[in-house]
Amino acid sequence: MKVKLKYGIGQLLFGMKQKDVEAIYGKPNKQYNDDEDNIVYVYNDHKMRLTFYDEEELRLGYITSTNNELELFDSKIIGKPWSEIQNLLNQNKLSDFETEVVDGTENYFFEDNWLFVNVDYDLVFKIELGAVFNNQDEFDWKF
Repeated sequence: MKVKLKYGIGQLLFGMKQKDVEAIYGKPNKQYNDDEDNIVYVYNDHKMRLTFYDEEELRLGYITSTNNELELFDSKIIGKPWSEIQNLLNQNKLSDFETEVVDGTENYFFEDNWLFVNVDYDLVFKIELGAVFNNQDEFDWKF
């Protein structure tokens, strides 16, 4: 499953509606509303959570995944040492990031691509990818 920065993951594109996602993956294993009344779909087999933004006509705006098959720049990333992934990101001109440590977990945030890389015990265990904004400060939907 290829991570496409600013676009989505695999066949999933930011801006899709629930019916579009269900046409690809079927019904989710679980569905719930988060604190902001967004709808979150959980797909166990794909190890993904998909967030449909309430204030954006329930468009897909955020993806969280721990899927071992995730590829970024043609390299698998889950379970790899942070130094290896940081090097891969640097080679692809992603070197500007913010770091936050929460309960020992390091979170690296690349704002221009709305990418979070979550690291624990020096290994990447999760990524979070969100829709980006355009020059008018609106979401740049890809679907």
